[in-house]
Amino acid sequence: MSELLNLFTNNILPILLVASVGFVLQKLLKFDPRPLSQVTFYVLSPALVFTLLVSAEIEGGRVLSMMAFAALVVLLTAGLSFGVGRTLGLGGKHVAAFLLTTTFMNAGNYGLSLNKFAFGDFGLALASIYFVASQMMTHSLGVYIASVGGSGTLQAFKGLTRVPSVYAIPLALGIRALDIAVPLPISRPIELLSLATVPTMLLLLGMQIARAGVPRYRKSLSASVAIKLLAAPAIAFLIAPLIGLEGLARDVGILQSAMPTAVMTTIIATEYDAEAAFVTGAVLVTTLLSPLTLTPLIAVLLG
Repeated sequence: MSELLNLFTNNILPILLVASVGFVLQKLLKFDPRPLSQVTFYVLSPALVFTLLVSAEIEGGRVLSMMAFAALVVLLTAGLSFGVGRTLGLGGKHVAAFLLTTTFMNAGNYGLSLNKFAFGDFGLALASIYFVASQMMTHSLGVYIASVGGSGTLQAFKGLTRVPSVYAIPLALGIRALDIAVPLPISRPIELLSLATVPTMLLLLGMQIARAGVPRYRKSLSASVAIKLLAAPAIAFLIAPLIGLEGLARDVGILQSAMPTAVMTTIIATEYDAEAAFVTGAVLVTTLLSPLTLTPLIAVLLG
């Protein structure tokens, strides 16, 4: 028990404390988190991905393996969720909202921080690759699910092209492959921006939780929580050997797969009128319950 308490105190509690600052700020000052979210999405996140990939010793094959792993976890979780949703009799916008809450994980403001604390800088670099892959899936498959067909395919492609971090990966890998030294006047501003990414993401997480309403549809919400916090990491455990992930890459990939519902899903659900209240409630509940599942998971991975 003391080991689990230490894992929680050293790895998860710091994340919750920083997020609580954003929560209090939102409650007291009623900030609009969207401008800060846009700055994080378009500036800070790509700076972090670029910095980590340029500086970390990660070969190209491992990058592709981690991205394939993340995509497969998302697709298999979506398939499971669709079956569960049909079993529960969900339809229309509700099943779309249900899929959003179970399929896409908070691999950014929560996952990056937790992997940094649990596995160090190299773990953070690996986690950033998973994060970019999950962002690509969220802005393509996620948009398609929320729009429920129709113009979803076109919107999904447009969404994917607007993910700045997508371009940071080939740029960073190209610089490494060509052994190009990034000039200090360019590299230092990017590094400074990257340092601001994780704390800003955690503040945003707290602000989004503060704005979350009372969860609706308790039965489907319970199923969503079970899939997101229990089934998704189980799927990751099973497929990691098939992808060839081993060692630290395997541990990082599994931990990222166990993250609570992505905050970005609330934005997508609002944009496409896909039961945004239910999605926001799932973000709130999975985030609050996640320490109960993530703490023992870290113990298993580090054991």
